[in-house]
Amino acid sequence: MISVRLGTPLGAQHGPVGVLVYPVSADLPEPAPWSSPAEVAAEVAAFAAEVDDAGRPGRVATLPRPLRDPSRVLLVGVGAGDERGWRKAGAAIARAARDAVVSLQPPADFSEAALRGLAEGVWLGQYGFRIRDDKPGEAVKLQELVVLAAASPELERALETARVVAEHINFARDLTNTPSLTKTPSWFVEQVGGRDLPPGVSLTVREPAELAEEGFGGILAVGGGSARGPRLLEISYRPPTETAEHVVLIGKGITFDTGGIDIKPNDAMQLMRKDMGGAATVVAATLAAARLSLGVRITALTPLAENMLSGSSWRSGDVVRHYGGLTSEVHSTDAEGRVVLADALAYAVSKLEPSVLIDLGTLTGASRVALGKTTAALFSENDELAKALQDASIAAGESVWRMPLADEYMKEVAAEIADLNNAAGNPGAITAALYLREFAGPMRDRWAHIDMSAPSWSGENDGDVRKGATGWGVRTLVRWLSHLS
Repeated sequence: MISVRLGTPLGAQHGPVGVLVYPVSADLPEPAPWSSPAEVAAEVAAFAAEVDDAGRPGRVATLPRPLRDPSRVLLVGVGAGDERGWRKAGAAIARAARDAVVSLQPPADFSEAALRGLAEGVWLGQYGFRIRDDKPGEAVKLQELVVLAAASPELERALETARVVAEHINFARDLTNTPSLTKTPSWFVEQVGGRDLPPGVSLTVREPAELAEEGFGGILAVGGGSARGPRLLEISYRPPTETAEHVVLIGKGITFDTGGIDIKPNDAMQLMRKDMGGAATVVAATLAAARLSLGVRITALTPLAENMLSGSSWRSGDVVRHYGGLTSEVHSTDAEGRVVLADALAYAVSKLEPSVLIDLGTLTGASRVALGKTTAALFSENDELAKALQDASIAAGESVWRMPLADEYMKEVAAEIADLNNAAGNPGAITAALYLREFAGPMRDRWAHIDMSAPSWSGENDGDVRKGATGWGVRTLVRWLSHLS
């Protein structure tokens, strides 16, 4: 990762600056006072007066100063100066100051939240995913960012938190971006198990034989059409001090989705390597929480399967018996994510004794129709839990919107020859959530479902979000877990 560190304030012996960054707030006509040499300050102030909308978050204006030190000055907008604005500024710096050592002069009110946002933005904004042989020098990145502020325990802690969170978001992005020719259920397990796992973390892996023996009929049905068999990965984190809180996070892990016998059109299948984004998020959030030694017990479950088309595929009209005994009549093999999540939910309720239960998945296109490209749909009967997750998402700079669990649609979820049907139709995001609620059973009042299909993937670079997998939800979950801790 790019080096981001706290350094000596301007005016001390700090060596060549190279590129100097001054943050500009949206409500200020020019940068806040700084302690650089008077001629530089005057030059920058005059330049700032000519820049339109200089304080817009992520806005960069460049003042070249050839053959002088600093050689460039960047005015970077931080908006209101909150964490979100600083995060956008950090991502903009990572792109604008490539192949440079950068010093940033922070304002007097520079806070831990500002530093966390700035550092996350730098580390997330420089992310890239390639499987081609790039030419030497093609992927040039920012070399180092030195924040010209005196170190303190609070700022150092904020910087370390940002580093851990950004590292794990980028891990989730890597998992999701990887093409499905490589990304099998077993490969996913290997990527997690091959990491340097934090203290207190252990892994349990169930392969097809164990899944059959224990009755995980939903995972086996969805994965039955693939030559690359399904898995259930269970990650357990126990904090150094015992706690009553036990959070279970469940992430949908469809490593590729053809739609099965109800096959998708080609255009809809093109990006189905991203259909395990929920699994990537819960794994990354759990490992980040463990690395930060948060004081909450966590179990992450990732039901992993390829939904393929073959002679052994599940069929419309089949009845699937889930872990715990509930049955689903298959109305569509392209509504597979909820079927694997159902098994994991039922297992968590039966065996893990959670205090809170949350599932995430790239579940429905309906949530995108309702909420657009950047907002996830949140469902919960628990007002306190829903508010806590929404507050965490706001603090993290992500977006969720609470949707209704409207009981009048339960009649659509009913089936003729089974307990439930797996594809109740419109309103699609709501009926999917109602289906999953049945598997939460006695935990339904402490359960939340997040449909993250839309924000899990971006078609463009936007701030700290890079084109492709976004790692959405890792920041939100870590913030929420931090508050529980």
